[in-house]
Amino acid sequence: MTNVELKLEYNFITTFVDMKLSEFETEVMQLFWKYSKASAPEVHEVISQNREVTYSTVKTIIDRLEKKHALKRKEQQGRTIYYSAAISAKKLRKPMLNNFIQKVFGGDKQQLINHLLNDEPLSEDDISYLQNLIDKQQKHHD
Repeated sequence: MTNVELKLEYNFITTFVDMKLSEFETEVMQLFWKYSKASAPEVHEVISQNREVTYSTVKTIIDRLEKKHALKRKEQQGRTIYYSAAISAKKLRKPMLNNFIQKVFGGDKQQLINHLLNDEPLSEDDISYLQNLIDKQQKHHD
């Protein structure tokens, strides 16, 4: 790997780890994770069903996401540009969750767990799922 390639790789990893998305940016990314590609007009059409938003606002968000390397240009048909997610939801989930835990719970995971267990209604399936996760964690620590 050349120095230029290493620098580009470092810049991409740094951008990815430091990536912070607004609530609206995350909503737009959800669409790109759901569909393999979409244009700004298509995204605007879907989002405007749930919230009042102008096309220019949606296009600005897509441009920001492209600058953050969360989206990439996939193809162009005439004047219409189609974008796709450059980062999977799974890869973005950990830094976003860590950021959320830091902001909302001061970095204390136990407070998050306490909130989920005591302040949110849990179904039997939820409890069974949590018990299974706990059992797996205990096996790794034994």
